[in-house]
Amino acid sequence: MKECSKFVLRRSNDKKFACKYLVGDGVDIGGEPDPLALYRTVFPLITSVKTWDLGDGDAQFMAGVEDGRYDFVFSSHCLEHLRDPFEGLKNWLRVVKPGGHIVFMIPEEDMYERGVWPSTHNRDHKRTFTVFKEKSWSPDTTNVLDLVKSLGAYADLRHLQVIDQTYHQDWPRYDQTLTPVTEAAIEVVIRKRTDEEVQAGGRHLTQSEQPSPFVRRYLNQYKADHEVLKRHTDKDKLFSDESEV
Repeated sequence: MKECSKFVLRRSNDKKFACKYLVGDGVDIGGEPDPLALYRTVFPLITSVKTWDLGDGDAQFMAGVEDGRYDFVFSSHCLEHLRDPFEGLKNWLRVVKPGGHIVFMIPEEDMYERGVWPSTHNRDHKRTFTVFKEKSWSPDTTNVLDLVKSLGAYADLRHLQVIDQTYHQDWPRYDQTLTPVTEAAIEVVIRKRTDEEVQAGGRHLTQSEQPSPFVRRYLNQYKADHEVLKRHTDKDKLFSDESEV
């Protein structure tokens, strides 16, 4: 309940989300009940965000949206409603520009459904999700690591976290997301690699411009300090001085 709002409160001071992931023109898939657009000022580098919901089309296909249309895709608890989350995430990656990001949250099966399937907390859930298990109690489980791997070479996994800070594992089975603060989720950030990165097998730079003289002054000093430290350090005496300080 109000899971996007909980995300905003939790990540509003996280520079990765405010300055790297949620930047530029974006789309909030499945966001109508609790839209990210309400909080644009919290993430000041967002220039626009379209709320995409049932009236816009099936989120599994994102039909009519051209490849590379958005700088970021955001989705709070929509992927579990799709019949095929693999196809859905593939299309979410399709509509993101190279170098852009997908940020999404999904319920974690042991915290949300807690061993009961079909879900009694949300009858529209099509799948359950776990970060990774070799065996799950759910007959319709999806490993998030398998989901990311299915995207192929263009998927650059930047962040994966189980969100359980205020979750009570010792409570009886209950939908704890009904409370004002509790989340029972997996949070994922995927960056879309560029063609050059895929061809090179990584995000390393073979050629780049030199930084300004001001920056070079400090970088070169750090190198010099490191060399001085190495020259004046006896490796045999490292961490051996137990005399009084």
